Amino acid sequence: MRWKRPLLWIVAVVTTATACGGASHSAPRAGGSPGGVASGKPAPQRSAAASAGLPTVGVLLDEDGHWCTASVVDSPRGNVVATAAHCVYADGSASSDFSFAPGYGGKGAGRTPYGTWKVRTVQVADAWKAAGDDADAHDYAFLTLDPDSRGRQVQQVVGAARPDWTSGPERRVTVTGYPNADHNPDGTPVTCTTDTRRDPDLAGSMRMECDGFFDGTSGSPWLADGRLIGVLSGGDTDTESTAVVFDARTRALYDRAVKAAATPAPPAPARL
Repeated sequence: MRWKRPLLWIVAVVTTATACGGASHSAPRAGGSPGGVASGKPAPQRSAAASAGLPTVGVLLDEDGHWCTASVVDSPRGNVVATAAHCVYADGSASSDFSFAPGYGGKGAGRTPYGTWKVRTVQVADAWKAAGDDADAHDYAFLTLDPDSRGRQVQQVVGAARPDWTSGPERRVTVTGYPNADHNPDGTPVTCTTDTRRDPDLAGSMRMECDGFFDGTSGSPWLADGRLIGVLSGGDTDTESTAVVFDARTRALYDRAVKAAATPAPPAPARL
């Protein structure tokens, strides 16, 4: 059975994990050219390394801590982020009262150098709502964010990765994510640049091999030539990670998020 990180639910489950059950969050798998030397490329990484991270990549955060990774996706209003569906929707409902913290890092409560943005809406595929973990082919989600206290959208502050809806499964990718505190007490993101291959177990998905993507890295962006082609969702072993390759179905869900992002937030209730 494909391994997934459990979702951090407001009911007091675990605080800092949410990326997959088991020992490690999906670990990337390297495929593609066998060594990369003949093609002039550096050899793919086999183990993730501590990283300064990317401003566009951060964590999903609530008062109990962080659990999954997410990243900013280019959008008209600049307020959409991508993550894994299992990070934000389970047992028939979406998680609530949480925020996105780009560029997060540090021990304990950590630092939020770019601030935090409250999540307003959670968009997952209808197939995921109906079947949950049995709908692995739809394990991606798009979240819309409210402006920060200064009225800025997240993309204005940290930038965004443009999505690619037509990628193939065999690419050179860079994946950045945040393992949970058990494996990452310093709160440092890890990064791996490696080759992917087609996932033989799930049509429309890709795999990579790279140690170090423990719980917490679910939702990590898979960037190929700087464009977002998928998010980390699961893996069969501690050294493998998988992601659904973004396609027309993913774009339709993204379009739904863009539409939701353009809808004004309801006014705050008046104080009596």
